[in-house]
Amino acid sequence: MKRILLVLAVVAIGLISKAQNIQLHYDFGENRKLFTSTVEMFKPDKYGSTFFFIDMDYSSDARNVSNGISLAYWEIARAFKWNETQKIMPRVEYNGGAMKLDGNAPWIAIENAYLAGIENTWASADFSKILTLQANYKYIQDKENASFQITAVWTIQMLENKLSFMGFADFWKEEMDVWFDSEGNKLEKTDFRFLSEPQIWFNFSNSFSVGSEVELGYNFDSPDFKVKPTIAVKWTL
Repeated sequence: MKRILLVLAVVAIGLISKAQNIQLHYDFGENRKLFTSTVEMFKPDKYGSTFFFIDMDYSSDARNVSNGISLAYWEIARAFKWNETQKIMPRVEYNGGAMKLDGNAPWIAIENAYLAGIENTWASADFSKILTLQANYKYIQDKENASFQITAVWTIQMLENKLSFMGFADFWKEEMDVWFDSEGNKLEKTDFRFLSEPQIWFNFSNSFSVGSEVELGYNFDSPDFKVKPTIAVKWTL
């Protein structure tokens, strides 16, 4: 549910007039069973582009939050350019939020993360296939002073834009909390994390789409590889 618009808009700024959308996902992964809303916006200008998204989880999952928002998270990024032919663009980004681990527990902050790096975008002649790669220095407040993050964002348009395959993949370094198995034994851990969220959308019109997202995470919210599918609708403004 993240960064998808960025890859579309970086290359085809002059071609894209609709770069904001609202998504509603129902997550039916193990111990999930909740709704997530996503608001995305991309706005280009002659000096670069601004992108942000906001995710919110609602209702109940394994955290036993039965009423209200259980997670709020957002990212905002700015890429910079000086001319129309510039391919490699400097960029900065901020990530942060808060979540509840239990319905009666207080909010827990998701650490502020600040990123700075570069990005480059490749596209087919008709912009039906687009790939953006990013390399970032990453500072996670009170946790990682010198980390990194590598990101790939892609879009493939098929069937005369009726079917869209898009997504992102992040790989980064972040010190993890200690993991335990069901018997209380300490598990081996790694300080490297992976998250990818491929999406498939059938576009009934320029505004309305129905599809699915699959969250693929390793050492993200558990030490195991997790697969969390959703069904979703999207309205493009």
